[in-house]
Amino acid sequence: MVTSLLIFLVLGSVAGVLAGLLGVGGGLIIVPMITYTFDIRGMSGEHTYYMALGTSLASIMFTSISSFTAHHRKKAVLWPVVKSITPGILLGTFFGSKLASHIPIGALKLFFIVFLLYVGTNMFLNIKPKAARPVPGFAGNSLAGAVIGMVSSFVGIGGGSLTVPYLTWCNVSIHNAIGTSAAVGFPIALAGAVGYIVNGLGIEGMPGPHVGFIYLPAFFGIVAASMFTAPLGVKLSHTLPVASLKKAFACLLFAMAAQMLYKIL
Repeated sequence: MVTSLLIFLVLGSVAGVLAGLLGVGGGLIIVPMITYTFDIRGMSGEHTYYMALGTSLASIMFTSISSFTAHHRKKAVLWPVVKSITPGILLGTFFGSKLASHIPIGALKLFFIVFLLYVGTNMFLNIKPKAARPVPGFAGNSLAGAVIGMVSSFVGIGGGSLTVPYLTWCNVSIHNAIGTSAAVGFPIALAGAVGYIVNGLGIEGMPGPHVGFIYLPAFFGIVAASMFTAPLGVKLSHTLPVASLKKAFACLLFAMAAQMLYKIL
């Protein structure tokens, strides 16, 4: 138990820094590491991967608050964009989490692996969408939010790896895109967590203590650390060579994708 707690605290620290530094949140790290922790403790079961997704989203609620508060102080959050994209985010994420809990775990893991490779490739090659249009109105942002929310619920992330490119494509500066993405991460995480709680109620055979598909020891450990490290990530984003850090993070994503694929095969 002590080893698991240390893993979750370290995981939360890393997730917090990534949320502030790269605008990608920590879900891409949290989900595989929770799954790995379940495995080493002999807690593998039919529902543990759903628990990894749900726990990741629940913890990102607090990471997001800490992160977007720090970005707000630097006036990097476009609140009108957050307001217009949130309705689609809430609907897409909630119904996405409901759908995900009925998708076979093997299929969800393959989707996660593909997503890791997609994000890793974009980061390593520094692929950025060209600013091609202004930020759309309520309808356009809601539709984009629904897609971002649904995909995020399938992989247990706060949506930064989708929201930042979307806002960049809409001619938003990178610092504003990262700050706004951090704020958008909160409704994604909230709706996703609620969805995984609701869909996990009454299911027996899951490791405890838990609420629905939220594994409480991992949740509290990750939140306790990430709340303190997210502001640090924001500060570092204005001083460190983010492009080089993204390449290093991309290599980590490739390694995790390879490890997950090896286990499946």
